[in-house]
Amino acid sequence: MKISEGISDSIASYFDEVTSALRALPAADLERAIYRLDEARWKGQAVFTCGNGGSAATAIHFACDLAKGALAPRKPPIKALSLCDNISLVTAWANDACYDDIFAERLFPWVKPGDVLVAVSGSGNSPNVLNAVKLAGAVGATTIGLTGSAGGRLRGLVDLCITVPCNCMEQIEDVHLLVCHLITTCLRDLPAREAAESQLVATISATAAGE
Repeated sequence: MKISEGISDSIASYFDEVTSALRALPAADLERAIYRLDEARWKGQAVFTCGNGGSAATAIHFACDLAKGALAPRKPPIKALSLCDNISLVTAWANDACYDDIFAERLFPWVKPGDVLVAVSGSGNSPNVLNAVKLAGAVGATTIGLTGSAGGRLRGLVDLCITVPCNCMEQIEDVHLLVCHLITTCLRDLPAREAAESQLVATISATAAGE
């Protein structure tokens, strides 16, 4: 079947725009997110995710990847949980209380100081995501945002924000999923901290012995 010139141009344009957005991502912020999640792994801190619509799917996917895809020999598992899971509880809070609080209410019994919340919002302005971030921050958890365009209100609330410089929601969500896969891959492939710590201990011991 022949593809029309207009569709062919649209495909090429879409790929070009996603590629441009990927290349514009802040590498330093990605590294900080990876190392913070790796720290949570080794300290046994929980990692929570949340989002709406397509971002809810990304949040669930990311929690799955962190819990299973990031597994590696000689490394502890990551305690990852999506606040978008358990549709019965999510809709109960939405129906009986307030949709703006569905994630904060789910997070409240579980979050502890030092935990991590990854908040996904293409606009950066979803009230229920912002409320969860505020709760997490008040408890002393680290907050990481995945957003788009100029970052919305989320950008100013989180400790670390990875913003996709793009105004197309579909492309923002595409890049968010790629970011989640990148982070998962890096967490799996990073050298085991215990090996690094063993080397450090050996170096300190050798120095103390005057070797």
